[in-house]
Amino acid sequence: MDAALAQLSADRGFGSLSLREVAREAGIAPTSFYRHFSELDELGLALVDEGGVALRQLMRQARKRIARDGSAISTSVDTFMEYLGNNANLFRLMLRERTGVSKPFRTAVKAEIDHFVTELADDLRRFAEEQGKPLSDARVVAEAMVTLVFNQGAEALDATPKEKEELKVKLKTELRMILVGSQTLARRR
Repeated sequence: MDAALAQLSADRGFGSLSLREVAREAGIAPTSFYRHFSELDELGLALVDEGGVALRQLMRQARKRIARDGSAISTSVDTFMEYLGNNANLFRLMLRERTGVSKPFRTAVKAEIDHFVTELADDLRRFAEEQGKPLSDARVVAEAMVTLVFNQGAEALDATPKEKEELKVKLKTELRMILVGSQTLARRR
């Protein structure tokens, strides 16, 4: 799997990989590849699954940091940007395959994002209860936040360090706006 990820870049997506290239990068014979995966698409689906696991681990890491440092939005954005720095090709794969031509890939990415949204919605509900600031709809808030984070993450992949800092500030502001907007709507009901 690492061999396939190593070949992905801003200019090269999963669809352009060949079995021989992945096997060569992994240092195995192409026939050995089939002991692990029946076809290249199976490898891609395993990578999407790994991307989902990495996102959930990211969320757990952010929870620990929030408990220690406070500021849920700021800590979460900082943690996400660190994730991007360490997992750029995995994130690129998730972004591309989210709207790619392969229905199994789109379905797998959607399922991973849905898991992420569900966990975030649960966290948002819990934080809202703890702070006594109810949200109008935690699931919708989580979906909006994940959409923003993915879009800004796509921008951050090729950004300079200065641009990344600007994106972080902008993203933190946008996420706060969503949260405060939902709290305001909840109070009006």
